[in-house]
Amino acid sequence: MSPLWRRARLVERYPQTATARTLLFTVPDWPGHLAGQHVDVRLTADDGYQAVRSYSLAAPEDGERIELGVQPMPGGEVSTYLAGELPVGAEVEVRGPLGRWFVWRPEQPGPVLLAAGGSGVVPLVAMVRAHRAAGSRAPFRLLYSVRGPEELWYRDELADGAPNLTVRTVYTRSAPPGDPRPPGRVGPADLRELAGAAPPDGPAYVCGPTGFVEHVSDLLIDAGHHPAAIRTERFG
Repeated sequence: MSPLWRRARLVERYPQTATARTLLFTVPDWPGHLAGQHVDVRLTADDGYQAVRSYSLAAPEDGERIELGVQPMPGGEVSTYLAGELPVGAEVEVRGPLGRWFVWRPEQPGPVLLAAGGSGVVPLVAMVRAHRAAGSRAPFRLLYSVRGPEELWYRDELADGAPNLTVRTVYTRSAPPGDPRPPGRVGPADLRELAGAAPPDGPAYVCGPTGFVEHVSDLLIDAGHHPAAIRTERFG
């Protein structure tokens, strides 16, 4: 049975980058969700025209409150409206939670490898937050690939030295002053330190643009990671 459409009221919106936004909604009778799941968002125009897009949940279950990360896309009617035009206090419709494969549960043992490209970090941050809230001692290792430092999401949160969390940021086009790695695509050496400490059959979650997901998945397999242990979510 498909999840019901529910009314979601925007209560807060704040920036992650110059264009990306975090949106906080309240959803009456929200059934709860797992870290890594997503929702469909539906907009309905006055003339009845409807548009539906999927967005990852950026935080673990929190009563009737859900958090989404939105990166406006060129020509994207839904993402542009949500990121900059939907008034605080206005409502949209959401359906979910959706997806039960790309999820992390606090009872999962052992190290976890996360790899994010750009806004693909959103569902992985939900896992990091769930991991922190549960007091899990399972090591979390996040490889975060962005074009430049101005495109970092959750800058302070991922730099706070949280226990059992290791973050390696890879800049593909421009690196901040003093960064020892020259800008460039994720390579075997970037994964070696993080993935090398994880068992080959340990879970790896990879999220981002299709090209990034396929590239990182291939690198993991080449490094000996079992394909069945790699869970992916892609866009674009």
